[in-house]
Amino acid sequence: MKDVVRPPALLAGDTIGVVAPASNLKRDWFAAGVRELERLGFKVKYLDSIFEKGRFTAGSDRRRADEVNRMFADTEVKAIFAARGGYGSARILELLDNETISANPKIFMGYSDITTLLIFLYQKHNLVTFHGPMVAKDFRAGESHYDRYLLFRVLTRAEAAGEVNCAGTKILRSGVASGRLLGGCLPMITNSIGTEYELDTRGAILFIEDYDSKPYRIDRMLTHLRLAGKFNEVRGLIFGEMIDCIQHPDQGYTIDEVIEDCVGDLGIPVLFGLTAGHGELNNLTLPLGVEVTLDCERGKLTINEPAVVF
Repeated sequence: MKDVVRPPALLAGDTIGVVAPASNLKRDWFAAGVRELERLGFKVKYLDSIFEKGRFTAGSDRRRADEVNRMFADTEVKAIFAARGGYGSARILELLDNETISANPKIFMGYSDITTLLIFLYQKHNLVTFHGPMVAKDFRAGESHYDRYLLFRVLTRAEAAGEVNCAGTKILRSGVASGRLLGGCLPMITNSIGTEYELDTRGAILFIEDYDSKPYRIDRMLTHLRLAGKFNEVRGLIFGEMIDCIQHPDQGYTIDEVIEDCVGDLGIPVLFGLTAGHGELNNLTLPLGVEVTLDCERGKLTINEPAVVF
């Protein structure tokens, strides 16, 4: 298992750089998210160009890539948070300045389409990244929409965060396993296959979540991962809430039943329903690249290593 690079911790009064590597923004939602970060005690920095619009992205590929490059290069910026997901992150990968990123490891956080960047930074730069709340969505909506305790424990303290809030989860397969926590949004994990940043899932506790995908599409993507060998050496699986992943209200089966049918015979612990990623409440900040223990005897997830350094 490769060594990872832990970024410097985020401290009170530090500056957070906000980027929009994917879809374009609503100004009022963005402003509300910025106010929430300031209320939490941080300064916020962003480029005026963040409000530009392309067809379905926040401006051109070059603009969005330059924004990410500048935030990594900016010594004032101590962490980089995504404004929102949507689509477009994959289009900027070839334009990122890998030398600058390697020389300036920083906290990088987001989810949904931003999973592409989280995987890229881990695979290309060995960087611990963070699957967590975004500015124009979760922070915009207020504290009930993200887990403040875990956010601060993971990003600001150079120690193991310990037990994660797993309230409301369901055990699909029992067992206990430890491994490096990896993953994110299911379509982005699947789309990494065949690229130079393809997610290496060997020895991982793999986290998977999605939103508004019909059950047969979830089945298709999980089957794709299985046929690609991505479950061969996975030690455990954690699924998010899989919000709105239904065919129709009277379909006669649940999404967790579909998932169990796809992965239930792997002989590893499987937990369903973690409030991380797409969802309305309690979005958890998950450090990707650090060791965790998944206990599906008791329905618990424990972060065993620090995600940041002083």
